[in-house]
Amino acid sequence: MDARSVDDWEQSLGEQVRSLRIAALISQDELAARANISIGALRTLERGEGSSLKTLIRVARVLGRTDWLASFDPRGEGPSPIELLRETRRQRPRPQRVPRARL
Repeated sequence: MDARSVDDWEQSLGEQVRSLRIAALISQDELAARANISIGALRTLERGEGSSLKTLIRVARVLGRTDWLASFDPRGEGPSPIELLRETRRQRPRPQRVPRARL
């Protein structure tokens, strides 16, 4: 388990967003507009003061960092539990019918 607090995570994520934005030579106004979020929401995210998941996803998309979110996507981890169950049922050998003896 990671010993960092939620505040530490928010701070780190905000710093990464800000660094990526600056490296891409994008202003806060431009990133907010391209991500379809308010400038205040972006500033809050960059300061590490909390953010909504929607804001984070929108900003990550614009910055080309959807890989940050990939580990949360259950479709990216292989078959779902239902798929595994179906596959198991398909592979299970069917019992052979024993013909009845005729008298």
